[in-house]
Amino acid sequence: MKAIKSKGPKEAEIQDVPIPTLRDDYVLVKVTAVAVNPTDWFTLDSFPHPGLTVGCDFAGVVEDVGPHVQKPWKKGDRIAGFAHGSNVVQPEDGCFAEYCIVKSELATKIPDRLTDEEACTLGVGITTVGQGLYQSLGLPLPGTGKANFPILINGASTATGSLAVQFARLSGCSPIVATASPHNFDFVKSRGADVVFDYNDPDCAEKIKAFTQDSLAHVFDCNSTQSSAAICSAAIGSKGGVVSYLQAVKHDREDVQTKVTLAYTANPADFEFATSFWSLAEKLLAEGTLQPHPAELGEGGLKGIFQGLDALREKRVSGKKLVYRVEENL
Repeated sequence: MKAIKSKGPKEAEIQDVPIPTLRDDYVLVKVTAVAVNPTDWFTLDSFPHPGLTVGCDFAGVVEDVGPHVQKPWKKGDRIAGFAHGSNVVQPEDGCFAEYCIVKSELATKIPDRLTDEEACTLGVGITTVGQGLYQSLGLPLPGTGKANFPILINGASTATGSLAVQFARLSGCSPIVATASPHNFDFVKSRGADVVFDYNDPDCAEKIKAFTQDSLAHVFDCNSTQSSAAICSAAIGSKGGVVSYLQAVKHDREDVQTKVTLAYTANPADFEFATSFWSLAEKLLAEGTLQPHPAELGEGGLKGIFQGLDALREKRVSGKKLVYRVEENL
């Protein structure tokens, strides 16, 4: 098969490689569509191990099922989920390829109403929202109670952010405060935010603090830069609180806890939670309660992915997810 493999710092190429060998608790997937994520270029640029298959977000069709798989997958099922791209321990695990192998629990059956291009945007976002909102911030899972407290979703027009807004709504947060660029305000509100502020506004944090009447204590930062950390910590009320970040960044307030979300975690407890959370997400997707991030189809198949990675590096993507059909132009 053909797959995108890392070569060195900021360098990858399409190679002819063997189809991954099925493991006992994995499924083999014939990949139809993939989406690019910031983590794809970040790991490629920052941890330049050669020979790793890149890519985390996929959709496709189940080709084979490992003998120890508990979830009732069968050959021919439409599937979307999270693959561990750029995995040093298992170099063949990424999904920017014609076939991939994935943990059977970290995936969902694709509802008939969704295309593969739409479904392939879900993997990293669902996994990360589960960790950030529920494991780190302690929100009640949808259907188990109402939070009845405000939450800030910083970077709410990102793929993870737009899912987080929806889950916060399902968990009964009120009000749901969000930040985004002004041209994405309407989109973020359509996903369930009560109010949206411009994170480029120098008074953003103070406006959020005033709107929430100094009561904000829970923040999910989907941008996770030093500048966003400054906004998020400053927006929290005078009694303190907690911010869940997507990577290790620091803020100045000692009364505000820092939590970090990592989709690649190897902690068994994290995997157990992710298994149950993906089952919940599958139910919500089947009901039509949860909507995927807007997808923009790029040209060129696997070759086109390199342009998509550059677009993310250069911050030229906003309010959409770049996706590619794998079989195109192979």
